[in-house]
Amino acid sequence: MDGGSLTFSFFLIFSGAAVLATAALYTRQPMLIAYIALGALIGPYGASYINNVGLLEDVGHIGIIFLLFLLGLDMQPQSLRSVAKQASVVAIASSLLFFAIGAAIAFGFGFTSNECIIIGVAMMFSSTIISIKLLPTTVLHHKHTGELIVGLLLIQDLIAIFVLIVLLSGSGGQFDYAMLLRAMLALPLLAVGALLFVRYVLLALIARFDRFHEYIFLLALGWCLGMAELAALAGLSAEIGAFTAGIVLATSPISQFIALNLRPLRDFFLVLFFFALGARFDTSMLADILLPTLLLTAAMIAVKPLAFRGLLRASRERRALSWSVGFRLGQNSEFSLLIAYVATSTLLIGKEASHLIQATAILTFLISTYIVIFNFPTPIAVSDKLRRD
Repeated sequence: MDGGSLTFSFFLIFSGAAVLATAALYTRQPMLIAYIALGALIGPYGASYINNVGLLEDVGHIGIIFLLFLLGLDMQPQSLRSVAKQASVVAIASSLLFFAIGAAIAFGFGFTSNECIIIGVAMMFSSTIISIKLLPTTVLHHKHTGELIVGLLLIQDLIAIFVLIVLLSGSGGQFDYAMLLRAMLALPLLAVGALLFVRYVLLALIARFDRFHEYIFLLALGWCLGMAELAALAGLSAEIGAFTAGIVLATSPISQFIALNLRPLRDFFLVLFFFALGARFDTSMLADILLPTLLLTAAMIAVKPLAFRGLLRASRERRALSWSVGFRLGQNSEFSLLIAYVATSTLLIGKEASHLIQATAILTFLISTYIVIFNFPTPIAVSDKLRRD
């Protein structure tokens, strides 16, 4: 079955996700694992019920665009003011450490110098999607822990966007420096233009028609997709545009109202993103990358919480808070996956290096999610005692 029908594909994705999520809840497992497992089971490298690679790429692309927009809405850049210096120092110091570990392990397994650098860079970031998803809303918006996590993620995401811009300037394994310069100039212009548009047009429209929730919904989606397309035309990527759209809108007082109304949409695209992640992974590559994947995963799972805990303790944060932040940021990032996809498409890395980054990200997603939901308050905790919305 080729899975070419969008309706049939969505039936398989969401009905299958419902079945596996039910099994996950009965066995006290996180639902994110069910979505990834479903992709691996029915995707082109499993039972091939959905084997349209183009469709999967589109599903994953749309999923990450909307997720990054919705997560940008939750980032609240204004909360960075009180922790800007601390977050910057911790984020940069930890990123350099994770880069060095990732590059050293890749070098030990004989990857090329370009691949070692890109593998190292992919290890630098923590997942905005998982960290925000597993953080209770009250902690995210009203507590110092939330401020720190948002601050650290925001600094990391800005670094990741810069990395993506550099990689997008590559072609045929070489860098086009003219293209890089255009992209570097385009990003601040895009951000400033977006801020002005939000302040003088979007907020005025929202204030005038705020009683019509359907209109606010359409306006938010139109803003997301418009910025995504504009960023792509400017030589950036749709993902960068969508994330910028969310962060810029998050500076307005209405952002949390919009984010609250779009929460069901966030869960919809969360399923699509993690399904596509599992479905697009070529399991036949596992034999070639198994050992470096396990070593990289073990290193990231062990070092990231320790590094964040040590750096936060050095900046005089409480022990309990430092451990909580460390474990919540103890995985790789969805930006790592984007880095792998972009670097592969520009021929800067080979298939083995790309799958090493992807496999490590998936394993750290899974292990980190288990650690957090069994030990810290989250909205999807399996224990009633730890479940917090």
